[in-house]
Amino acid sequence: MIVVDTVVKRYGSFTAVDGVSLDVRPGEIHGFLGPNGAGKTTTLRMIAGLLKPTSGRIEVNGHDLVKDAEAAKASLGFIPDRPFIYEKLTAGEFLRFHGGLYGIDGDGIQSRVQEMLDLFELRRWENELVESFSHGMKQRLVMSAAFLHRPPAVAVDEPMVGLDPRGARLIKDVFRRMAGHGVGILMSTHTLEVAQELCHRISIINRGQIIAQGTVDDVRKMAGGEDEHLTPVFLKLTGGSGLQEIDEVV
Repeated sequence: MIVVDTVVKRYGSFTAVDGVSLDVRPGEIHGFLGPNGAGKTTTLRMIAGLLKPTSGRIEVNGHDLVKDAEAAKASLGFIPDRPFIYEKLTAGEFLRFHGGLYGIDGDGIQSRVQEMLDLFELRRWENELVESFSHGMKQRLVMSAAFLHRPPAVAVDEPMVGLDPRGARLIKDVFRRMAGHGVGILMSTHTLEVAQELCHRISIINRGQIIAQGTVDDVRKMAGGEDEHLTPVFLKLTGGSGLQEIDEVV
């Protein structure tokens, strides 16, 4: 699925990502946690091929991101933290356009578009301009586009930001369903309760380095094993950094 092996990203004298290693297995939801500025988004952008690592290796679905970049990118679904949408298109037009970028056309594209609109509860707005959508609806549309070409792995940066409780529950259900079909999902989030509820394993990054990795129970044990919830464990492992950035339970 996704393999990140001792990846480093430097900007001049500043090291944003410092030897990060993690892997996402088939059917796994892997939580990527850390305070703002810890290196989460930089790591995800390198996995998506938007940034080039200074050193280290990234493999996506068996494709080396340096040696076989086109195949690696084509096999990944990517949902950035600040997605761009053509707002003068309808939802259906946007998805058909996106499908065309991945070579999906002809009779296959419309059935796939309908499937994604139904899955993300957007069918009734298929012919509405995206500019009229709420933030949460735009989030769901971007996610539907990321799953449109049936990628075996998906990387998503802060999927719950701006979603109301109903929208958040929908996304959780979709992620579980996709994982049940073998899709590997790497999900960065500040919503620790969501990570605790959804993720099979988690990796915590702080100041560019992975400081804890494993199941939630594994990470609890690393922090002393006393706390039932992930939030105090996170704060203990990161030295309290990022306290203001942790979201409320969704």
